[in-house]
Amino acid sequence: MKSQREILTPQMLRYDDFDDRAETRYLPYLMYFHRADYRSATINTDRLGFRISHGAAEKGSVANPPKGPVRLLAGSSTPFGIGATDDAATMASRLWTRYAPSVPWLNFAGRSHNSMQELLLFLMHRELVPEIDEIVVFSGLNDLALARLPDAQRGDHGGFFDCGEYFDSMEELRASHRRTKRGFGRRPGGPQDAPHVVPPLADRIAYAVDLTARHLAALRLLAGPTGARITYVLQPLATWVRESGPAEERAIFGELDGISNFWELYGDIATLETGRRYADALQVACKEQGIRFLDLSPVVADSVKDDDWLYVDRAHLTDRGTEIVSGLLAESLGLS
Repeated sequence: MKSQREILTPQMLRYDDFDDRAETRYLPYLMYFHRADYRSATINTDRLGFRISHGAAEKGSVANPPKGPVRLLAGSSTPFGIGATDDAATMASRLWTRYAPSVPWLNFAGRSHNSMQELLLFLMHRELVPEIDEIVVFSGLNDLALARLPDAQRGDHGGFFDCGEYFDSMEELRASHRRTKRGFGRRPGGPQDAPHVVPPLADRIAYAVDLTARHLAALRLLAGPTGARITYVLQPLATWVRESGPAEERAIFGELDGISNFWELYGDIATLETGRRYADALQVACKEQGIRFLDLSPVVADSVKDDDWLYVDRAHLTDRGTEIVSGLLAESLGLS
């Protein structure tokens, strides 16, 4: 029997294959990135793993950019286009094709990336796009979600998804190099790690905002010589836009809730109130950096109808949702 997810969003099966953990592509410094030269009817990537964008008459990607200046749509999985039925339906493609086509848009987003990984992605591939007109960072959810991790996993630069597997593997590696020593230098046994207590919500918001501000400051310095304008857009989580959506969203969300622990892990950050508190703090941080800021959730909320099916899950957009968000983004930022 087919699930509601498979019936309503069959393209998600392609994303499941694309995200196959057995095919994870580990990269130095960045930790992980997309499968390179991936081909399907839904999603295609270049030799580096960046998704291909469509303009009205040409295609482009970071590895194969069009001539002249470009605009970069950075961020994590939502601007990457998880949920889109094909490459032409992603946000970068809709901006390039219809809503802000005066300069080509490249998809510079990374699946499951935090703000540090977004910064590193730009640093590692900056030389491939020498002329940059605009950088739009469409992000925010992952840094807040990852702020619940233990201090030892967050470190000084923020945690990343599946980092527990990384630290466990590194501990196994260290253990393989250890030798039992007698006397001086012997490693004493230690108490078990104390149970992790998730920090209060206010602390997690402050932590995520501080990380984002630091990484945006570094991005501003790196991008400065290009003259590119940087805008930070807080992505519109479904529950930051409205409490309940149309029948399609309710069917898919209900099904996903039955097989995941979303509300246990992220219930307190998924509320409308948290979305506004987070946006207010980010706005102050961006202003201090001289970076434009846009909270897209209330903009979307004011523009959609009750029966507009926007989401394939609470973070990722349908084609209809992408179309609406792309138009509102271009309009709100004055892009042509």
